[in-house]
Amino acid sequence: MPTSTSITDELAAIRTSAAIYPLISRAFLRITGSDATRWLNGMVTNNIAAVAPGEGNYNFLLNAQGRIQGDCTIYREPGDGPATYLLETDKSQLDAIQIHLDKFIIMDDVELTPAFTEDESLIILGPNTPALLQHLSLPSPAPFRFVEASTPHGIVLIFTSALVELRAATATINALRSEISAPEVSTEALEAFRILSAIPKFGVDIREKDLPQETAQTRALHFSKGCYLGQEIVERIHSRGQVHRIFTQFTLTGEMPTFPAPLESNSKPAGELTSAALIDCTIYALGYVRREFLETDQPLSYPGGSATPKLTTGS
Repeated sequence: MPTSTSITDELAAIRTSAAIYPLISRAFLRITGSDATRWLNGMVTNNIAAVAPGEGNYNFLLNAQGRIQGDCTIYREPGDGPATYLLETDKSQLDAIQIHLDKFIIMDDVELTPAFTEDESLIILGPNTPALLQHLSLPSPAPFRFVEASTPHGIVLIFTSALVELRAATATINALRSEISAPEVSTEALEAFRILSAIPKFGVDIREKDLPQETAQTRALHFSKGCYLGQEIVERIHSRGQVHRIFTQFTLTGEMPTFPAPLESNSKPAGELTSAALIDCTIYALGYVRREFLETDQPLSYPGGSATPKLTTGS
C-alpha cells in the first residue's frame, strides 16, 4: 500500500521548505535555584555548564549502571540573571523524569516545576524556516521565549510561553500560527520524518535496558565535563572503543513488522527492529544490529522479510 498523498506532501514540506506542528506530545520541566547548573550537570550526560542563554542540548538520564532512564533536551532560558533551565521531553516521560531527578536533590538549592501545556508550544521546521521568520513580526518584549536547534533538514524553533504570561502567550502563539505561510503537518508525517531521519524515540527505540553508546546518539554525550550519574559505565565503554550492537536505520523488503521484531542471520539472533514507516512505497525501519553481522556483511531477516542496514562494514 503506497504512502498517502497527504503524508507525502507533508514530508516534502518538512524536507524541502517549511512546516509547523503543535507540540502536543511534549512537556516541560522548569529547573531553578542557585545550584541548578552544578546539580543538573551532574545528572545528565551532556555539558549543561556550557549552554549559553537561549541555547540547548540533547541529554540522556542514566542510572548508576549506565542504563538510559529517559531522554530530554535542556535549554537555558534567555536572560542575564541566575541561570534557569527548561527540560523538554515526551509527555509520557515527564513524571518519571521528575521522580528520578527529585531523588537526587539532597542539600541542593534546586526546584523542579512542571511548565506549559500542549497549546503553548509550537515548532517550525524545514530549510526555509529562517527566510520564513524574516517575514514575521515578533513582539518586543516577547511574551514567549524561543530556542532553536539544528536538524538534518533545517532549523527547529520551539516557542514556549513564560509561566506568568500563559494567557497572553497562548493568544500570541495562536496568532503567530495563522500568520505562518507553511502547512501544519500531521503526527503521522512527523513520525515518518523521525524514522527517515533515524532519530530514536524513548520507550520505542530506546528502552531502559539500553546503554548510551548503543543508541548511536553521540550528540547526547560529553566526555570531558566531569562526573555525572552513570558516567563510569559510559567512560568504560568509551575507552573500550565500541559496543556489541548499534542502532541504525534499515530498509525492509517484505511485510510491515510487528514490533519488536527479531533480526536473524543464518538462524542466529542478530538484533531487532523497533519502529518503521512506509514512505514512498519503501519501508524504512529503525533498530539494533550486532556488530559482527555488520562487519561480515551477513544477510539479515525478520519474520516477514529481509532487512538492509544503513550502516556498512567499517562504520
